[in-house]
Amino acid sequence: MFRRLLLFTTLLFSLGAMAQEQEYQVEFKTNVGKFTVKLYNETPRHRDNFLALVREGTYDNLLFHRVIKNFMVQAGGDAREPYKKRYEALKERHSEMIPAEIRYPQLYHKRGALAAARIGDEENPDKASDPIEFYIVIGEFYLEKELKAYETEERGEMPAEVKQRYMTEGGTPHLDNEYTVFGELVDGFKTIDKIQNRETGENNRPLKEVYIISAKIL
Repeated sequence: MFRRLLLFTTLLFSLGAMAQEQEYQVEFKTNVGKFTVKLYNETPRHRDNFLALVREGTYDNLLFHRVIKNFMVQAGGDAREPYKKRYEALKERHSEMIPAEIRYPQLYHKRGALAAARIGDEENPDKASDPIEFYIVIGEFYLEKELKAYETEERGEMPAEVKQRYMTEGGTPHLDNEYTVFGELVDGFKTIDKIQNRETGENNRPLKEVYIISAKIL
C-alpha cells in the first residue's frame, strides 16, 4: 500500500513538472507568409490570454496596422473589411487590460521579441498591456557605448549577454522595462521582413494590406 501511494505521489509530481515545463507555440498564417512564435512561461497571464484569443479565432482577419521599418511590426489594432464589426465586438468583449509582467533583464526587446502593445504612461502608469494588440521587434544594431545610455537607475546595468545580443542581432533596448515581452519569433523571419518592407502611409499603416489569415496552437 505504501509503495502504491509513493508511486502515485511521484506520478503526480512528474505530471506537475511536465505541465510547468510545457512550451506553447503559435503559428500565424498571413497573406505574405507564415511565422511562428513561442510563448514564455515566465509571463503566464499574457501567455494564457494569448492562447485563449488564438483558440477563439480572435486574430483571424486582423491587420498588421502599424509597421515601422527597422523597429517593429504591430498587429491587432484593426481588421479587414468586411470584418470590422466583428473586430469592434471583440474589442468590447476583451476590454480589460492585462497587468504588466515585465521581466527585464531576463526578457528583453531583442530582434524577434514578441511583446504586448499598451497605451501611454499618463493614462496607464502601471504599464498594463492591451489584451489583443502585439508587436514583433526588428530593431537595429548597437555599439556597446550606445547601450550605456539605457543603463538607467530604474533598469540598472545591462547584463553582458543582453548587450552582446543587441550588438550582434539587434533590437529595441529603449523599450526594455516599459512593455511586457511574453514570447519570441522562432520561425518566419523572412515573413516579418516582408511585412516591415511594405510601403506605409499615414500612421505607419501599410498602403497594401497585410493581414492574418489564421492562427493556431502547435
